[in-house]
Amino acid sequence: MKQLLHVLTICLIVSCSNQDPNDQKTRLGGYWVIEKVEMPGGSEKLFQLSTTIDFIEVTGDSGVRKKVQPKVDGSFLANDSAEKFDLMIENDSLHMYYKTPYDSWKETVLRARDSVLVVLNQDGKIYTYTKFGGLSVPEE
Repeated sequence: MKQLLHVLTICLIVSCSNQDPNDQKTRLGGYWVIEKVEMPGGSEKLFQLSTTIDFIEVTGDSGVRKKVQPKVDGSFLANDSAEKFDLMIENDSLHMYYKTPYDSWKETVLRARDSVLVVLNQDGKIYTYTKFGGLSVPEE
């Protein structure tokens, strides 16, 4: 029953969003902080504080996704590891197709706005990200 409810929730999100996939494509780029993951069974995992941020860069119909760490001076610490992806619009949905030497997978963009990104992976998990706004260091 919970699984059926989760599938219906996904369908509702997808059908109500009605966001143009080409518009989603233009909003994918940037620095994204994970907020929560919704599991297929209906449970949620919340992320109160994350030390890594997803940097997504899109050029045409392809892109790169990297894990970076923000620094106090406003710059980012990154390694050479990156996941390349291709963007495809299928059935009025934007899909991100990843391929590494070790694996390949697909994510479906459910929502991509200026401040929020929601993607569904092939395991049925829904990832919600918010746009990174910088570190705030308390003044003494």
